[in-house]
Amino acid sequence: MRTLAAIALICSGSAAQAHPHIFIDAGLTAIVDETGRLQAIKVTWAYDAFYSLLVTEDAGLDSDGNAVLTKDEEAQLRGFDMQWIEGYNGDLVARLDGQPLELSGPRDATLVMREGRLVTTHVRDVVGAPELIGHSLSMKPYDPTYYTSYDVTLNVNVQGLDGCTIARNLPDLDAGMKELQGALSKLGRDQDAIEEGFPEVGEAFATEVEITCAPR
Repeated sequence: MRTLAAIALICSGSAAQAHPHIFIDAGLTAIVDETGRLQAIKVTWAYDAFYSLLVTEDAGLDSDGNAVLTKDEEAQLRGFDMQWIEGYNGDLVARLDGQPLELSGPRDATLVMREGRLVTTHVRDVVGAPELIGHSLSMKPYDPTYYTSYDVTLNVNVQGLDGCTIARNLPDLDAGMKELQGALSKLGRDQDAIEEGFPEVGEAFATEVEITCAPR
């Protein structure tokens, strides 16, 4: 996760010296218009309780420590994870029939605190608004460096179009761990070297969501 907020917390030394550091439950909504074209993707991120605590403490919020934010505090924090650095892809790779889709930056950010966890949403426009009917959409949320772990446990759906099938293709975690261990072994035991050059193994731990919409 390459946001200014995450980088600030990393530099503060609050993060543990291991990967992953941040755990997110993710949800995805494909937004389709009346002509069957894919206009946007809505992304939901539910942060783990510990990272949520770090963020609220860093912002000077939730002074009573009850893991509940007021509406004003939620409004103050809204968009904390939308300050993306240049070149950041939002930890989301989308493809249509195997071809990469270009996505815009985030818009329409929301934030609530729910049961001690920050839950945010944002919308990303799909450049060119390709037709989804009769095609297969793949969405894979992951951080290449595996600093953030994404688990697609929240709702996945299609808004504006019926008759689509949705499949979650889970990763082979054993194979992912072997890939990670093999990559780390090449870096030696220098912790600083590992942190500075952590191998890009995040995709090996990623769940792929496939949405297929039959022709009308």
